[in-house]
Amino acid sequence: MIPHTTPIEPMELDVLNPNHADKPQEACGVFGVYAPSEEVAKLTYFGLYALQHRGQESAGIATFSNRQVNHHKDMGLVSQVFNESILNRLVGESAVGHVRYSTTGSSRAANAQPAIVETRLGSLALAHNGNIVNVMELREKLSQDDYTFVTTTDSEMIALAIATEVDRGKDWLDGAISAFNYCQGAYSLVIGAPDGIMGVRDPHGIRPLVIGTLGQNPCRYVLASETCALDIIGAEYLRDVEPGELVWITEEGLASFHWAQKPQPKLCIFEMIYFSRPDSVVEEETIYTYRKRLGHYLAKESFTDADLVIGVPDSGIPAAIGFSEVSGIPFAEGLIKNRYVGRTFIQPTQAMRESGIRMKLNPLKDVLSGKRIILVDDSIVRGTTSKKLVKAIRDAGATEVHMRISSPPVTHPCFYGIDTDNQDQLIAATKSVDDICQQISVDSLAYLSWEAMHHATGDHQSNFCSACFTGNYPIAIPEPLKRSKLMLETSPS
Repeated sequence: MIPHTTPIEPMELDVLNPNHADKPQEACGVFGVYAPSEEVAKLTYFGLYALQHRGQESAGIATFSNRQVNHHKDMGLVSQVFNESILNRLVGESAVGHVRYSTTGSSRAANAQPAIVETRLGSLALAHNGNIVNVMELREKLSQDDYTFVTTTDSEMIALAIATEVDRGKDWLDGAISAFNYCQGAYSLVIGAPDGIMGVRDPHGIRPLVIGTLGQNPCRYVLASETCALDIIGAEYLRDVEPGELVWITEEGLASFHWAQKPQPKLCIFEMIYFSRPDSVVEEETIYTYRKRLGHYLAKESFTDADLVIGVPDSGIPAAIGFSEVSGIPFAEGLIKNRYVGRTFIQPTQAMRESGIRMKLNPLKDVLSGKRIILVDDSIVRGTTSKKLVKAIRDAGATEVHMRISSPPVTHPCFYGIDTDNQDQLIAATKSVDDICQQISVDSLAYLSWEAMHHATGDHQSNFCSACFTGNYPIAIPEPLKRSKLMLETSPS
């Protein structure tokens, strides 16, 4: 196993952060390519670049060449972690890549992925999107085998579980499938090994994973969290990896193994509402089209007379356009987003903090002044950003601000790979719609109904996880983890 080089922290249960962002934070992004004779590291770099919205904390790439693994990973954006010289050193026939936003484990370089472990069959590199909910049980099980843990992540637990099975005599496929049978939670995985790469989804398929083809003669394969990562490198979408499926890609082609006994599709509905890029395709249509349809339903359910409809960039824009189309109220850009702010380690001055969100969003005064505004956003989590945003719009001269949300109230935290706050910090878990309306200082507030959100998908509601709106978790949550984030009672006033 990898030598222990850093102090090991206890596995974290995502404790409350007082400076928590006022949006669900991105899931991670995974990418893999099997393409002998191609520059696989550069293909992976651009794939990760397209998935940057899914994680801005760290990035990493591992390549396999002549049964040896080469890897580079560090804190920062993809463009900060890699350069031409580094990519030229990452030679190989296949590659695995990852962009990370931490949901378990602390934010430090040792936790950057892919996770690399050694086995009797060679190195294994694993990139993970999701959360294992029985991670403490899994860690205890692995500790009995005297493994030294290098990271504080659940992703390393999965990699070590596979290594354990391989070192007991199983091959890559049987070892992986054996390990998955005692990993409970959400996981979409891209796994590199000397013989090829694997793509895996948990039996509920909570996090997405797609397969693409690159060229035809010979056919080369790509795995990615979203189709936008295929587009950037010229790959063609083939299909999704199915819930409870493992695809094994080698020089012989792609082989499929349905390892779960009774898969039950439960794609995270927030992938549709907020996380996925609008140009990514799900069920033969772009996410943009779905979000615009949410706006159609929102206008039908909660019309109010106004002069302009504006959206909160970027994820609120399609729904705002949809709202405008159905309501007949003109759409306008009222907020400009600074897309180059990114993450900064330089803290703003106290005066800048008090001014709120101006670093990222700035109102257009001549558009908003004297107007009755309908402001469309995808969600309200804590309410702090919404309050500052409404104040900025009023300061710009708006006479009325009516807020419309293209999803139901977020009342429960996620345990499956989205970093949401503890339940008592979710404003809709403790306050009524009228109370939230008063707290964020809008003239009216309305959410999209749960039924309309699902109806807009065109698919059966049972095929989605919407636990953040209902508290109905499709995968059982261990009591200690549940108690760490849930209130004993939920009673909005």
